[in-house]
Amino acid sequence: MTESTDDKKGRPSPKRKEAEAARKVSSLAPASTKAEKARAKEASRAARVAQRAAYLRGDESALPSRDKGPVRKFVRNYVDARRSVGEYFLPIIFVVLVLTLIQIPIVQFIAIALMYGVLLAAVIDGIFLGRRIKRLVQAKFQSSNTKGLAMYAWLRSTQMRRLRAPHPQTKVGDVVN
Repeated sequence: MTESTDDKKGRPSPKRKEAEAARKVSSLAPASTKAEKARAKEASRAARVAQRAAYLRGDESALPSRDKGPVRKFVRNYVDARRSVGEYFLPIIFVVLVLTLIQIPIVQFIAIALMYGVLLAAVIDGIFLGRRIKRLVQAKFQSSNTKGLAMYAWLRSTQMRRLRAPHPQTKVGDVVN
């Protein structure tokens, strides 16, 4: 196959030096000064802080998909309005750790038994909580899917109240409707 004169580009190829210079000028990243980079970094940090604050407040637009929607908000509020055994598990584990350092076998046995007892109580409480949550959600939101809500509620109930994210919107003892 021969090239016709129409297929030619009509100009000579650029020299290597010229091509490299053209590439350097048209880089993808804009050239910026230290001050511009510092401003961009500070703006990015401020945006992250604002996003995190909105998430902790429970703003619907800032929540990840696992926490969005009226059903998940209802579950969070229901869990936050009650005390559960699971939220005390971490402090109890710390006490058990200290007690197992004591070299008295009966104290160590009692500490380990306490740990397993609280763990069992938290699991049983989670099972009943999950069943109750599913029943309440089906009554309140008839067309809603309850898949995953029991685990969502139990995992939230096992976190210490101060460390829950988004932060609790209800106080312990409030009635959630």
